[in-house]
Amino acid sequence: MKGACKANLPALLFLFALLLLWQAGAMGMDAAYILPSPIQILQKLWELRGPLFTVHLPATMAVTAIGLAISLVLGLALAVAMDGSALVRRMLYPLVVVSQTIPTTAIAPLFVLWFGYGIWSKVLVTVLITFFPITITVYDGLRSAKTEMAELLRTYGATRREIFLKIKVPCALPYFFSAVKMAVPMSVIGAAIGEWLGAKSGLGYFSRRMMTQLDGAGVFAPIVLLSVVAMAAVGAVALLERRFVRWRGES
Repeated sequence: MKGACKANLPALLFLFALLLLWQAGAMGMDAAYILPSPIQILQKLWELRGPLFTVHLPATMAVTAIGLAISLVLGLALAVAMDGSALVRRMLYPLVVVSQTIPTTAIAPLFVLWFGYGIWSKVLVTVLITFFPITITVYDGLRSAKTEMAELLRTYGATRREIFLKIKVPCALPYFFSAVKMAVPMSVIGAAIGEWLGAKSGLGYFSRRMMTQLDGAGVFAPIVLLSVVAMAAVGAVALLERRFVRWRGES
């Protein structure tokens, strides 16, 4: 615990300095509808804790969880398929890359038109943003397995399934956790974008509503809440990674 605090001390000090600079700049500008101070944002977060924590945060987390779960299943399936067949890789890899060239802000309104203001239009935006890093990173992890080790197992009569489970999966596991740590904040961003463009609840929707009222602190309050939740989720994934990938970092 002490080691972790000591390692994070420079980042905490730098963040504290940025917050002080922000507070001073906001007080000097004295225009809270444009640049609220961190203290004003925290006060607004406390004032709005009822609707934020009971209505809008659960709505955003539901979109994030469903979208991330679909992305994990889809991304892992595509990565395994591309690793197992060169023909599948040649067919799918360009499509996976092309999917990331579509501007999210352009396609999200179409999802709202097709699926309405319900949860699925936001889930699709989240999946579109998050499945790519999972697919490509896990695929690279599977390809990083040393061919010499696979050939050695093959000479001992190991099946393709055994080689996959004993060689490729352990090699890909660190890549998988890295992909999840990238996908978690991206899924939160995707959910917020979908809610911003069309929703009846959620932190993105709430932020947009506060913007129409020229409430700067109200705009920032759900953003701060989203950031805290995303950091907590990434921290939880890092703990799981430390539990299941004990050999990472060893030479």
